[in-house]
Amino acid sequence: MLEAAKSVSDKLRTLTGETLDAAKLVDATCFPSSSPRVRFNSLATEWERSEQAGIATLMKGVFSTFRNPAAHAPRVAWATSRSEALDMLTVASMLHRRLDKADIR
Repeated sequence: MLEAAKSVSDKLRTLTGETLDAAKLVDATCFPSSSPRVRFNSLATEWERSEQAGIATLMKGVFSTFRNPAAHAPRVAWATSRSEALDMLTVASMLHRRLDKADIR
């Protein structure tokens, strides 16, 4: 799960050329408050801006939920079930697919 979470930020860095990491990387590249460099849609309607913010928030959630604890806590203190691991991998896969289809500016 740690490697899957890291792969999302690595892909975002590769696509944008940014050197930031995790939440700061997502804030700098994906949030629709300004003109995001990574666009998951045209941002023309309120629901599209909401979707953009939701995907960005989901990325930040993956980092804070799966990457940070695994990177900073002893493995025995951060146990997870097989089903939780599969759920996380599904989310990471969806984020990769959305990044693959994104418009990068």
